[in-house]
Formats: sequence, C-alpha cells, structure tokens
Amino acid sequence: MKKSDIGLIGLAVMGENLVMNMESKGFKVSVFNRTVSKVTDFVEGRAKGLNIVGTYSLEELVASLEKPRRVMLMVKAGQPVDDFIESLLPLLEDGDIIIDGGNSHFPDTMRRTEYVESKGKLYIGTGVSGGEEGALNGPSMMPGGSPAAWPAVKPIFQAICAKVDDGSPCCDWVGENGAGHFVKMVHNGIEYGDMQLICEAYQLMRDYMGMTADEMHEVFKSWKSTELDSYLIDITTDILAYKDTDGEPIVNRILDTAGQKGTGKWTAISALDEGIPLTLIGEAVFARCLSAMKDERVAASKVFGGDYCKFSGTEAERKAFIESIRKALLASKIISYAQGYTLMMSAAKTYGWHLNYGGIALMWRGGCIIRSVFLGKIKEAFDAKPDLTNLLLDPYFSAKIRELVPDWRIVVSTAVLAGIPTPAFTSALSYFDGYRSEFLPANLLQAQRDYFGAHTYERLDAPRGEFFHTNWTGLGGDTAASTYTV
Repeated sequence: MKKSDIGLIGLAVMGENLVMNMESKGFKVSVFNRTVSKVTDFVEGRAKGLNIVGTYSLEELVASLEKPRRVMLMVKAGQPVDDFIESLLPLLEDGDIIIDGGNSHFPDTMRRTEYVESKGKLYIGTGVSGGEEGALNGPSMMPGGSPAAWPAVKPIFQAICAKVDDGSPCCDWVGENGAGHFVKMVHNGIEYGDMQLICEAYQLMRDYMGMTADEMHEVFKSWKSTELDSYLIDITTDILAYKDTDGEPIVNRILDTAGQKGTGKWTAISALDEGIPLTLIGEAVFARCLSAMKDERVAASKVFGGDYCKFSGTEAERKAFIESIRKALLASKIISYAQGYTLMMSAAKTYGWHLNYGGIALMWRGGCIIRSVFLGKIKEAFDAKPDLTNLLLDPYFSAKIRELVPDWRIVVSTAVLAGIPTPAFTSALSYFDGYRSEFLPANLLQAQRDYFGAHTYERLDAPRGEFFHTNWTGLGGDTAASTYTV
C-alpha cells in the first residue's frame, strides 16, 4: 500500500480544512490529534471514503509516511509546538521535515530551525493566511526555515495554495529560519491596520454623517469597483447588510470591544526593536486595547460627554465627503503597506534574510485576509525597482498620494473638529508629513539630550559621523557620553 505524502497533527478547524484541501489535490494524508477521539470522528465523518489515514500515535503517524517524511503541526503556538518537536525528533530520520503551520512568533521559529537542524532534521515555519475558508479552498502560504526542505514541500504547498488570475501560486519560499513567520506577522499587522482604517471610515459615516447600516452597505459596495477592492471591503459590505432575526442590522448589536491574538502586538514590538516608525499599525493595536476598556469609556462619556458634531451639508456635499473618506482610506492604506515593507526590509538586514518583496505581494494577492487588487501595484513597484527603499517613492504611489492628500487632510481635520477618534487615519497622515519633511525638530531634541545627559549631537556644518558636546550651563565640563544612538 502506498504510504502517505504528508502527515498532519492537530485536527482543529484549520488543520481539518488543510487536510481536506491536500486530499482534494491528489495527496494522501495521515492525521493525528492529541485527543485521539477527534481522529476517529474525522476519518469516520467528514473524511470518510477519502484518501486520509487516521493514526492513533506519533509512532503510527511517522511509520505511515513516505520518505523524506513531512509532518505538519497545526497546533497552538508556543509550548505545544516545542513539545511535539521533542516527541517527533526521536522517531524521525535525518532529512525528515517538521513543518509548523501555526501563528508562531518568528524568534521561536529561528530557534527551532537551528535546534531541529542540529539533530539532522529539517524545519519549516510557514505562515498560513485565509482563515478556515482559505485553508479549505486555497490559503496564502509563507514558508521559511531550512532551505533544503523547500523542494520536498513545494509541490504540496503550491498545489493547495490560492492562485492569482494568471495561475501563479500564492506561495513561494520566503527565506531562512524565521523569515516565513516574520512575513506572516507583518501580514497580520497590516491586517490590523486595514481593519482599523475601515472601522474609522465606518464610524465617520455612522456617527458624523448619521448614515444607516443599509446606506453604508451601498457605499462599501460601490467601493468594490475602485482601488479599494479587497476581501476586507467585501466582507464589510456583507456584514452591513446582515440582519438579525427581527430585521435590524446585527452589526448594531455587537459589543464594541475588540480582541487580539498578539500578532499585531508582535509587529509593533518588532518595529520598535528595528527602529522603524510603524505608526499606523501601532495605533491599530492600541485602538483595540482602548476598545477593551468599555466600562471606563462609558464612565468617561458621562464625565466629558459622548456626543459628536454632526454633518449638516447638502446632498452634494454629503456625496463629496463620502468620496473624501474613500480617498483618505486609500491614502492611509498605502502608508500602512509602506511602513510594513520598510519593517521587512530592516529585518532582512538584521537577520540576513533574502526577501523577494514583489514575490511577497504576489503571495498576498490571493487566499489571505489582506488580499486586494492594490497588491498588484506593489508587485509592479518592486519588479521595476527591486531596491526600492519606500513604496512612497515609487512613481505610481507617489503620484497617487499627491492626488489623495487634499481629501485626506479634509477627513482628518473634520474628524478632529467633530470629536471622532481616527487614530489610524491621523497617524498615517502625520507619518507622511514627517517623511516628506526635510527638517524635523529633532535638532532641539538632540540639544535637550546633550544638555541633560551629554549625549552629543552632529552639526549641519560638519561631516556626518563627527560628534559635538556643548557645556550648556558652564558647569557640566567637557566629558560626553560614550555612546550615540539614533
């Protein structure tokens, strides 16, 4: 009997759907779950009659696989991944491959790759995006780890992943050790940003313009035929039209506190570690944190008032402001991706990864949560200039931003005057204004640092790399700090 092409551990929703996807593409799959009753339920239920083999121990799973053995973990990130690695290593032979398909933190994947390779085996950490529907019908996949493992998993991964219009797979090798999970982390950070931007557009329409869910549904539906066309715009359109059992929009009855799984937070922390201004995604994470303070917000609304100024223009002005919101959303979205790509470029230098930035945009064009037509323009930008330092400097994006800025400023200033929080719109605009500024006030900041801590400064009239200290009070002496960090 032919052995299985791949084994998968972890029969939760994502694991089950990936198995069904693999089997539908002609692969024989062995499955195992720590709670073995789930194996029986799966193979005798949803997988009955399919080319899927249930196993009831890790030994049985490993014995059922073709060599080199490929074992994919779809388990909770953290200690469970390490526990399964320890259990699998004694059962595997040199050259066998362990794959982690969960949302692991990239430093863990770097550590695990080195550890598994030291035992003679190979390791892949792959981001898998698209939720349960993507797992079943074609996710976006971002594999990294041991380069020698890629040829053995490439046929499976590229068969089961999403495809773009020309048939290109939304999966390719990302890079060494933790690169795959890092790119997935940035993807999730951008996802946080996209969702927050859409929510801010929604709140402006709901609370400033007084629009109903049905009216907003029509607006988002119309945006699907613009540069904003994306999966998140699609689902927002659907959500706004969805009615509760009594015919009222169900979105109006959902508690306004947002959860998070940590990947957005990891992205913001990585940006701080790298010294990259990932301001929009950081604000998106903090917006979720603020939303969770529901009881405090209710109390504060009683102290300070929770009302907003209302739109009072004509119908023509109303339509014009809705269009301004669309443009502000697009401009802010460009900033979010520009910041995310800058973070990936910095991390690639730090960790020695060889990332294909156009290829990453292609991987994100299908299957994943942030899939959109917009990503095609990012791929074109990096195809034209692989060493592009910032998306804002690409001719298409620079021209687009110049076109959008006036409406963007109108929306942000209107929101501020109306008292409506738009942290993502606002931080994106502030980043743009900072990025385009030849001179920022950091000269005063450096003077302050030198005044209280003798941290030194550089001068405009001296070469870069030459440092100066001023005895500002006449009492400090000439001794300066030995380190200078920008």
